[in-house]
Amino acid sequence: MLDFQDVLRIVHPALAVTVVFPLLGIVLYMAFQTRQRRLQVTSEEGKSKIPALVGAEHVRLGRWLSGAVVGIALIGLARPIFAKMAKAQTWTTEPFRFFFVVAMFVATIACLVILYNAKPKIWRAVFAILTGMGVILLGSQPEVFRRAEISQVFDQFVKGDPAFGTNFRELILSHYYLGIGVTMLMIFSLAIIQDIYQDRQNRWRTVHIVLNSIAVLFFISQGITGSRDLLEIPLGWQEPYLFSCDWANKTCPQPAPPK
Repeated sequence: MLDFQDVLRIVHPALAVTVVFPLLGIVLYMAFQTRQRRLQVTSEEGKSKIPALVGAEHVRLGRWLSGAVVGIALIGLARPIFAKMAKAQTWTTEPFRFFFVVAMFVATIACLVILYNAKPKIWRAVFAILTGMGVILLGSQPEVFRRAEISQVFDQFVKGDPAFGTNFRELILSHYYLGIGVTMLMIFSLAIIQDIYQDRQNRWRTVHIVLNSIAVLFFISQGITGSRDLLEIPLGWQEPYLFSCDWANKTCPQPAPPK
Protein backbone atom coordinates (compact mmCIF):
# COMPACT_ATOMS: atom_id res chain seq x y z
CA MET A 1 0.00 0.00 0.00
CA LEU A 2 1.46 3.37 -1.03
CA ASP A 3 1.50 6.23 1.43
CA PHE A 4 1.92 9.91 0.51
CA GLN A 5 5.73 9.78 0.55
CA ASP A 6 5.71 6.73 -1.75
CA VAL A 7 3.43 8.54 -4.19
CA LEU A 8 5.84 11.50 -4.26
CA ARG A 9 8.72 9.11 -4.98
CA ILE A 10 7.12 7.80 -8.16
CA VAL A 11 6.29 11.25 -9.62
CA HIS A 12 9.80 11.62 -11.08
CA PRO A 13 9.98 8.17 -12.80
CA ALA A 14 6.33 8.41 -13.88
CA LEU A 15 6.99 11.70 -15.69
CA ALA A 16 10.11 10.21 -17.27
CA VAL A 17 8.12 7.28 -18.68
CA THR A 18 5.04 9.23 -19.77
CA VAL A 19 6.60 12.50 -20.96
CA VAL A 20 10.38 12.49 -21.47
CA PHE A 21 10.96 9.17 -23.20
CA PRO A 22 8.02 9.48 -25.64
CA LEU A 23 9.27 12.99 -26.51
CA LEU A 24 12.78 11.61 -26.97
CA GLY A 25 11.53 9.02 -29.45
CA ILE A 26 9.63 11.62 -31.47
CA VAL A 27 12.58 14.05 -31.48
CA LEU A 28 14.98 11.33 -32.64
CA TYR A 29 12.60 10.35 -35.45
CA MET A 30 12.23 14.01 -36.49
CA ALA A 31 16.03 14.43 -36.39
CA PHE A 32 16.48 11.46 -38.72
CA GLN A 33 13.78 12.74 -41.08
CA THR A 34 15.31 16.24 -41.09
CA ARG A 35 18.74 14.88 -41.99
CA GLN A 36 17.31 12.61 -44.69
CA ARG A 37 15.46 15.52 -46.26
CA ARG A 38 18.57 17.72 -46.19
CA LEU A 39 20.63 15.01 -47.90
CA GLN A 40 17.95 14.40 -50.54
CA VAL A 41 17.53 18.12 -51.30
CA THR A 42 21.31 18.55 -51.75
CA SER A 43 21.56 15.46 -53.96
CA GLU A 44 21.44 15.47 -57.76
CA GLU A 45 17.64 15.18 -57.80
CA GLY A 46 17.28 18.25 -55.55
CA LYS A 47 13.93 17.26 -54.08
CA SER A 48 12.48 15.16 -51.27
CA LYS A 49 9.12 13.64 -50.41
CA ILE A 50 9.71 14.48 -46.74
CA PRO A 51 7.80 17.72 -45.94
CA ALA A 52 9.82 20.85 -45.15
CA LEU A 53 7.86 21.23 -41.91
CA VAL A 54 9.81 18.34 -40.34
CA GLY A 55 12.77 20.60 -39.49
CA ALA A 56 10.63 23.14 -37.63
CA GLU A 57 8.83 20.36 -35.77
CA HIS A 58 12.17 18.85 -34.75
CA VAL A 59 13.25 22.18 -33.27
CA ARG A 60 9.93 22.80 -31.51
CA LEU A 61 9.75 19.33 -29.95
CA GLY A 62 13.47 19.45 -29.14
CA ARG A 63 12.85 22.59 -27.08
CA TRP A 64 10.01 20.81 -25.29
CA LEU A 65 12.30 17.85 -24.58
CA SER A 66 15.05 20.07 -23.18
CA GLY A 67 12.61 21.87 -20.88
CA ALA A 68 11.02 18.59 -19.78
CA VAL A 69 14.42 17.10 -18.88
CA VAL A 70 15.40 20.13 -16.78
CA GLY A 71 11.97 20.15 -15.16
CA ILE A 72 12.03 16.47 -14.28
CA ALA A 73 15.56 16.87 -12.90
CA LEU A 74 14.35 19.64 -10.58
CA ILE A 75 11.39 17.50 -9.49
CA GLY A 76 13.74 14.57 -8.84
CA LEU A 77 15.93 16.80 -6.67
CA ALA A 78 13.08 18.57 -4.87
CA ARG A 79 11.45 15.41 -3.50
CA PRO A 80 14.39 14.11 -1.37
CA ILE A 81 15.64 17.58 -0.46
CA PHE A 82 12.38 18.90 0.97
CA ALA A 83 11.26 15.54 2.40
CA LYS A 84 14.46 15.19 4.43
CA MET A 85 14.53 18.88 5.31
CA ALA A 86 10.97 18.62 6.64
CA LYS A 87 11.90 15.57 8.70
CA ALA A 88 14.98 17.32 10.16
CA GLN A 89 13.23 20.71 10.42
CA THR A 90 16.14 22.31 8.61
CA TRP A 91 14.45 25.72 8.64
CA THR A 92 15.22 25.87 12.37
CA THR A 93 18.62 24.13 12.47
CA GLU A 94 20.01 25.59 9.23
CA PRO A 95 17.73 28.46 8.24
CA PHE A 96 20.22 30.05 5.82
CA ARG A 97 20.70 26.84 3.83
CA PHE A 98 16.97 26.13 3.80
CA PHE A 99 16.05 29.53 2.35
CA PHE A 100 19.05 29.38 0.01
CA VAL A 101 17.76 26.09 -1.45
CA VAL A 102 14.25 27.53 -1.87
CA ALA A 103 15.71 30.61 -3.59
CA MET A 104 17.86 28.41 -5.86
CA PHE A 105 14.83 26.45 -7.04
CA VAL A 106 12.98 29.66 -7.86
CA ALA A 107 16.05 31.23 -9.53
CA THR A 108 16.82 28.11 -11.61
CA ILE A 109 13.25 27.93 -12.93
CA ALA A 110 13.33 31.66 -13.71
CA CYS A 111 16.66 31.32 -15.56
CA LEU A 112 15.26 28.43 -17.61
CA VAL A 113 12.22 30.50 -18.61
CA ILE A 114 14.45 33.44 -19.60
CA LEU A 115 16.75 31.09 -21.55
CA TYR A 116 13.74 29.92 -23.56
CA ASN A 117 13.00 33.51 -24.58
CA ALA A 118 16.52 34.96 -24.86
CA LYS A 119 17.63 35.96 -28.38
CA PRO A 120 21.13 37.57 -28.14
CA LYS A 121 23.94 35.02 -27.92
CA ILE A 122 25.44 36.55 -24.78
CA TRP A 123 22.17 36.29 -22.83
CA ARG A 124 21.58 32.74 -23.99
CA ALA A 125 25.07 31.85 -22.73
CA VAL A 126 24.57 33.66 -19.42
CA PHE A 127 21.22 32.08 -18.59
CA ALA A 128 22.32 28.64 -19.77
CA ILE A 129 25.26 28.84 -17.35
CA LEU A 130 23.03 30.10 -14.54
CA THR A 131 20.48 27.34 -15.14
CA GLY A 132 23.20 24.69 -15.14
CA MET A 133 24.80 26.12 -12.00
CA GLY A 134 21.43 26.08 -10.26
CA VAL A 135 20.89 22.40 -11.05
CA ILE A 136 24.41 21.49 -9.88
CA LEU A 137 24.12 23.49 -6.64
CA LEU A 138 20.77 21.88 -5.84
CA GLY A 139 22.16 18.44 -6.64
CA SER A 140 25.10 19.00 -4.30
CA GLN A 141 22.85 19.25 -1.23
CA PRO A 142 23.48 16.51 1.37
CA GLU A 143 19.90 15.25 1.12
CA VAL A 144 20.49 14.00 -2.44
CA PHE A 145 21.68 10.38 -2.81
CA ARG A 146 24.65 10.07 -5.20
CA ARG A 147 26.01 6.50 -4.64
CA ALA A 148 29.58 7.93 -4.61
CA GLU A 149 31.24 11.31 -4.14
CA ILE A 150 33.61 12.63 -6.81
CA SER A 151 35.98 14.10 -4.22
CA GLN A 152 36.14 10.80 -2.33
CA VAL A 153 36.78 8.78 -5.49
CA PHE A 154 39.50 11.21 -6.60
CA ASP A 155 41.14 11.03 -3.16
CA GLN A 156 41.09 7.21 -3.31
CA PHE A 157 42.67 7.32 -6.78
CA VAL A 158 45.50 9.60 -5.59
CA LYS A 159 46.17 7.43 -2.55
CA GLY A 160 45.95 4.16 -4.46
CA ASP A 161 43.11 2.95 -2.23
CA PRO A 162 41.85 -0.53 -3.31
CA ALA A 163 38.29 0.74 -2.84
CA PHE A 164 38.79 3.12 -5.78
CA GLY A 165 37.63 0.58 -8.37
CA THR A 166 34.37 -0.18 -6.60
CA ASN A 167 33.52 3.45 -5.89
CA PHE A 168 34.52 4.57 -9.39
CA ARG A 169 32.11 1.99 -10.84
CA GLU A 170 29.38 3.30 -8.53
CA LEU A 171 30.23 6.83 -9.68
CA ILE A 172 29.90 6.20 -13.42
CA LEU A 173 26.75 4.11 -12.91
CA SER A 174 25.09 6.66 -10.63
CA HIS A 175 21.62 7.73 -11.74
CA TYR A 176 22.33 11.14 -10.23
CA TYR A 177 25.56 11.89 -12.13
CA LEU A 178 24.23 10.55 -15.43
CA GLY A 179 21.09 12.62 -14.92
CA ILE A 180 23.11 15.77 -14.26
CA GLY A 181 25.14 15.04 -17.39
CA VAL A 182 22.11 14.71 -19.68
CA THR A 183 20.51 17.79 -18.07
CA MET A 184 23.61 19.87 -18.86
CA LEU A 185 23.55 18.63 -22.46
CA MET A 186 19.89 19.58 -22.83
CA ILE A 187 20.55 23.07 -21.45
CA PHE A 188 23.44 23.49 -23.87
CA SER A 189 21.30 22.28 -26.80
CA LEU A 190 18.62 24.80 -25.87
CA ALA A 191 21.21 27.59 -25.83
CA ILE A 192 22.72 26.88 -29.29
CA ILE A 193 19.56 26.31 -31.36
CA GLN A 194 19.75 29.72 -33.03
CA ASP A 195 23.49 29.36 -33.70
CA ILE A 196 22.87 26.09 -35.58
CA TYR A 197 20.72 27.83 -38.18
CA GLN A 198 22.96 30.90 -38.46
CA ASP A 199 26.22 28.97 -38.97
CA ARG A 200 26.72 28.38 -42.71
CA GLN A 201 29.75 26.18 -42.09
CA ASN A 202 27.63 23.74 -40.05
CA ARG A 203 30.09 23.64 -37.14
CA TRP A 204 27.34 24.12 -34.54
CA ARG A 205 25.21 21.48 -36.26
CA THR A 206 28.09 19.02 -35.97
CA VAL A 207 28.52 19.87 -32.29
CA HIS A 208 24.76 19.44 -31.81
CA ILE A 209 24.78 16.00 -33.46
CA VAL A 210 27.79 14.73 -31.50
CA LEU A 211 26.60 15.96 -28.09
CA ASN A 212 23.05 14.75 -28.57
CA SER A 213 24.30 11.34 -29.68
CA ILE A 214 26.06 11.21 -26.30
CA ALA A 215 22.84 12.43 -24.67
CA VAL A 216 20.94 9.47 -26.19
CA LEU A 217 23.39 7.10 -24.49
CA PHE A 218 22.82 8.99 -21.24
CA PHE A 219 19.04 8.67 -21.68
CA ILE A 220 19.40 4.90 -22.13
CA SER A 221 21.58 4.71 -19.02
CA GLN A 222 18.96 6.73 -17.12
CA GLY A 223 16.31 4.18 -17.99
CA ILE A 224 18.54 1.35 -16.74
CA THR A 225 19.87 3.00 -13.57
CA GLY A 226 16.48 4.47 -12.73
CA SER A 227 14.86 1.03 -12.90
CA ARG A 228 17.67 -0.38 -10.73
CA ASP A 229 17.22 2.35 -8.12
CA LEU A 230 13.45 1.81 -7.97
CA LEU A 231 14.11 -1.83 -7.07
CA GLU A 232 16.35 -0.68 -4.21
CA ILE A 233 13.88 1.84 -2.71
CA PRO A 234 11.47 0.19 -0.27
CA LEU A 235 7.98 1.38 0.57
CA GLY A 236 7.83 3.70 3.57
CA TRP A 237 6.39 1.09 5.96
CA GLN A 238 9.10 -1.42 4.92
CA GLU A 239 12.05 0.88 5.63
CA PRO A 240 12.61 0.08 9.35
CA TYR A 241 13.08 -3.62 8.56
CA LEU A 242 14.98 -3.35 5.28
CA PHE A 243 17.38 -0.70 6.52
CA SER A 244 18.49 -3.16 9.21
CA CYS A 245 19.70 -5.55 6.48
CA ASP A 246 23.36 -6.10 5.60
CA TRP A 247 23.35 -4.92 1.97
CA ALA A 248 26.98 -5.90 1.32
CA ASN A 249 26.40 -9.54 2.33
CA LYS A 250 22.76 -9.60 1.14
CA THR A 251 21.38 -10.81 4.47
CA CYS A 252 18.53 -9.57 6.67
CA PRO A 253 17.74 -10.33 10.33
CA GLN A 254 15.34 -13.18 10.82
CA PRO A 255 11.84 -11.98 11.78
CA ALA A 256 10.52 -12.95 15.18
CA PRO A 257 8.39 -16.10 15.11
CA PRO A 258 4.64 -15.51 15.33
CA LYS A 259 3.13 -15.86 18.78
